[in-house]
Amino acid sequence: MPTPELISPRSPRVTAARRLAKRNFRGKDRLFIAEGPQAVREAVAHRGPDGAATLVELFTTVEAAERYADIVDAARAAGARVHHAADSVLAEVSQTVTPQGLVGVCRFLDSPFEDILAARPRLVAVLAHVRDPGNAGTVLRCADAAGADAVILTDASVDLYNPKSVRASVGSHFHLPVAVGVPVEQAVQGLRDAGVRVLAADGAGEDDLDDELDAGTMGGPTAWIFGNEAWGLPEETRALADAVVRVPIHGKAESLNLATAAAVCLYASARAQRAGAKGAPAT
Repeated sequence: MPTPELISPRSPRVTAARRLAKRNFRGKDRLFIAEGPQAVREAVAHRGPDGAATLVELFTTVEAAERYADIVDAARAAGARVHHAADSVLAEVSQTVTPQGLVGVCRFLDSPFEDILAARPRLVAVLAHVRDPGNAGTVLRCADAAGADAVILTDASVDLYNPKSVRASVGSHFHLPVAVGVPVEQAVQGLRDAGVRVLAADGAGEDDLDDELDAGTMGGPTAWIFGNEAWGLPEETRALADAVVRVPIHGKAESLNLATAAAVCLYASARAQRAGAKGAPAT
């Protein structure tokens, strides 16, 4: 068994990675941390628009390097610097209580909003004033699972690269384009100009999701705006949307949390779009 080459938590490489826990350093370095085998595996496979590898550095314990040899070998083949580190060093770099032995340093991967519009998206999630990083990451994962084409985080939302957000997405950060820092008014107008119908998800919405599905209005390009966990969407944001839609509560629950509501709305749109595609005449 090889000996760890990084044994001091005060090593310059460890210090540089550890400071990425803070947003200002992430922004300055344009780097973020991805932890665990699933996230690191996705990071290894991801390439930026310029073709450069997203993963630039990998810290691994000796045990993890043996257990996940395929990931470590792929990281090294992709050009990432691989460091075998002592458990104490991984604990310093990791943002979790129980590190899984693999910590990757990755390049930022957000996309320009204009590029997302140019791709003519059919299903988009817009996070407006979402402040909880775990929720943001979970909605990103839901959007990925539903087959969305993009996610947009407005300028009042949480940092995409917050470690909790990255962990909650379980690798979905690397699967679909995400634009960050877009003012909600600009996001809505840009999407509408691109032919996308914009719906605001709100528990007090005038329109019912079931009624929208029954009416057959959900099959076209659609963007869903999801609001803050505590107070939802402000009236000025609701007013920007083409419709304000509520998820019906058929039981006695008071409401749905943000991520659950997002999953319901995104999957409803995805199903309606698939049904519309199947029913479209052949060309």
